[in-house]
Amino acid sequence: MTNSMLKVEISGMKLKNPVIAASGTFGFGREYSEYIDLNKLGGISVKGLTLKPREGNKPPRIAETPAGILNSIGLQNPGVDAFIKDELPFLKQYDTAIIANIAGNTIEEYCELAEKLSDTDIDAFELNVSCPNVKEGGIAFGQDPKRVEAITKQVKKYSKKPLIIKLSPNVTDIGENAKAAEAGGADAISLINTLTGMKIDVERRAFVLANKTGGLSGPAIKPIAVRMVYQAACAVQIPIIGMGGIMNGEDALEFIMAGATMVAVGTANFINPKATMEVIDGIEAYLKRNNIKDINELIGCVR
Repeated sequence: MTNSMLKVEISGMKLKNPVIAASGTFGFGREYSEYIDLNKLGGISVKGLTLKPREGNKPPRIAETPAGILNSIGLQNPGVDAFIKDELPFLKQYDTAIIANIAGNTIEEYCELAEKLSDTDIDAFELNVSCPNVKEGGIAFGQDPKRVEAITKQVKKYSKKPLIIKLSPNVTDIGENAKAAEAGGADAISLINTLTGMKIDVERRAFVLANKTGGLSGPAIKPIAVRMVYQAACAVQIPIIGMGGIMNGEDALEFIMAGATMVAVGTANFINPKATMEVIDGIEAYLKRNNIKDINELIGCVR
């Protein structure tokens, strides 16, 4: 049974609760379906999709850090056609929103992906313009407000579903990039993606990751993520999906109070496959404890 106090909406996409599984941390849901009921999730942002299959970066690709992890996966995925054929039918068994995270090397590739997926049963797009491990263009799109606006405008022409732009935190002013996405026609923005980091093995005197740098995620980045969500919420009128180090319901509520309509749980899934369920339960318990009838009352309540 859906608890009405948890319902949220983004551009006509109605979710039973504000908690989604973050892209790149949940695969296509199959593995986690053995541990949790996917029907209870607000949504799933699937593993990043490209036009063609990608093997990703050379290993080592993961390194633990204090209160987080560095990853340099490099968008390993089976390609969009395999997703449509093999993974989407599985996901459609469940009553949860399906968000297709897409990435490309050129604006044309993003547009082709949007066109190909628009007539499928996905519920929204999440445009990954900020992956720090795609050297061919992803980081350039995500760091330049003009390019953020340009790619948003172009992909919007091919998208028949709500368009979410995932912003990079590796910028001088997150507000400017949020405004650029809004100006380009984005229906929502999501942030933050990982922060670029590095780890060195002092015994080997060598980089731990084969790619030298990777994206830092986990609790270590949460204060930065909350601050950036707040700044973005002050800059734009479109809804925000907040993410970055969410481990429990209290963490999620920080993002919501800072201005996020929804939240995404990522690295926590690697530690605890039931993390998303615990976040949902934590939010609900808070609402009941404080006699709040509608989660939407809390969105952006801290100003």
